[in-house]
Amino acid sequence: MKQEVLVTGAFYGPSMEWLDREFTTHRLFEAKDRAKLLSDVGPRVRAIAGSGRSDQALIQSLPNLEIIANFGVGYDNVNAAAARARKVMVTNTPGVLNEAVADTTLSLILAIERRVVAADRYLRAGKWVANGNYPLTRHLGDLKVGILGLGRIGKDIAKRTLAFGMQVQYHSRTRQADVAFPYFPSVLELAKASNVLVCILPGGAGTRHIINEDVMKALGPTGTLVNVARGSVVDTEALIRCLKNGSLGAAAIDVYDKEPETPEALWPLENVVLTPHLGSATHSTRKKMGDLVVQNLLEHFAGRAVLTAVPECAGLRR
Repeated sequence: MKQEVLVTGAFYGPSMEWLDREFTTHRLFEAKDRAKLLSDVGPRVRAIAGSGRSDQALIQSLPNLEIIANFGVGYDNVNAAAARARKVMVTNTPGVLNEAVADTTLSLILAIERRVVAADRYLRAGKWVANGNYPLTRHLGDLKVGILGLGRIGKDIAKRTLAFGMQVQYHSRTRQADVAFPYFPSVLELAKASNVLVCILPGGAGTRHIINEDVMKALGPTGTLVNVARGSVVDTEALIRCLKNGSLGAAAIDVYDKEPETPEALWPLENVVLTPHLGSATHSTRKKMGDLVVQNLLEHFAGRAVLTAVPECAGLRR
């Protein structure tokens, strides 16, 4: 008999079809009456899969839950502490999306520093003919890029920026002995020393609004903020103020607090590039992520170690 899996959020279609073939699935994100669905199937559910929220209440409502297979490298949507307390394994999808997110980051840096989007609008509005050449932009090789969170994705971003002649420096919770890039002991100091500040660190309470007004002002009127991490790491109201009053030069944003909603105050600003969470949004990357969700479940129910346990659940045994 197939194990029963609660699907909290949609992910890559072919991978979901594989999940449906291997397990009996219940799509919580499509349920008109979530409470009734949980009441009906909750006692039989042994796994959660998907991109949706798995908070303490949901975890506690499933008495036989054994594993949460999260679609995404970030898992701030999962209460990992509550899961571990119940001896529930949590997995994520690290590694397979590093290059895609790094590619997106570099494209945002190129777009905002060379004003690709604004220049496109300029041309389409007939301003090249009417007003002459578009204003000059910055040479990439002149830029110092500060990376906030030099993990696996951060290092792939660094490789790409170096290929364009940019200088790399970083701040992380701890200094990395095997990294030659200059290290700054605080976010504020990194911002002061950078032309571009790239956020690629985990979300959650510990990093909420780590990019505050002081950090933005430290970047300054010629500085650029790039966020490909989580919307929560940036104080959005402060970002809007700083962009409008000129204390921050520009921003390129791929993630938001309440996706798919985005701050409409940012829409008309010429010094901003906005993308709809494109970080890992390629066919091959999403397939690898989705397949890893299913593979972790298959390994677990075969009695083997999962492939990618999150740190809080490493070594967890039921």
